[in-house]
Amino acid sequence: MLFLRISRRAIAIVGILILLGVGGFSERFISTPAISDKPLEQVKTSEKVMAFTINVDWGEEYLPAILDVLDKEQAKVTFFVTGRWAKNHPELLKQMAGRGHQIENHGYSHPHPDRLSVGANQEEIKKTESIILRLIGYQTEYYAPPYGETGSPGLKAAKALGYQTVLWTLDTVDWRPESAPEVIAARILRPAVRFGIKPEKRGAIILMHPKENTLKALPSMLKQLAKDGYRFVTLAELITFGEEGNTTS
Repeated sequence: MLFLRISRRAIAIVGILILLGVGGFSERFISTPAISDKPLEQVKTSEKVMAFTINVDWGEEYLPAILDVLDKEQAKVTFFVTGRWAKNHPELLKQMAGRGHQIENHGYSHPHPDRLSVGANQEEIKKTESIILRLIGYQTEYYAPPYGETGSPGLKAAKALGYQTVLWTLDTVDWRPESAPEVIAARILRPAVRFGIKPEKRGAIILMHPKENTLKALPSMLKQLAKDGYRFVTLAELITFGEEGNTTS
């Protein structure tokens, strides 16, 4: 059973939005999982659900087509966007949110968090938080550190601001030029055994980026996973399926 917390920041934002008549917030404002000291990599569940996350600091030319594929395959995902990208592409950000996808925080300028102070990391997160809130009326509460770095400065900054840091279970490694569509799909459909353990796809968090070969791999990947009985949900929804709290398996 998940332990829930009530975010004072969330309650304050909800009150402001209600007074202003602004929509776009979710039930996650009222009850959110307790923040773990460890980055979230997977949610332990017996249900066949998984969360695709797409980190966005570039690749906007592929996003409209990706959104169409997601609609067709009835998949909801979580976009972790940088503040600078959101600032430069407000209409596309609104379209992503308007089509039912979760929008979360990827820092502002995509720096290396491990090379910044705690205060500098906080500024990166807060700047992006402010831009997203202004554009779509949504308060971000999950943070995907650029480059997947999890040094002390970034983790401390995120937790101090009330953010859960998020990594992944399975990585498509789609940013590599040599990652062909079939290779990207295979990394999720047939994940490699590591340390003698085959990764569990139930409750998995999948990492992707908006690239041409990712777009080409996505339809067949979603179709096969759906055929295997999987559903594709946002990160916030995935967490509600947790049986023993968040895991970092």
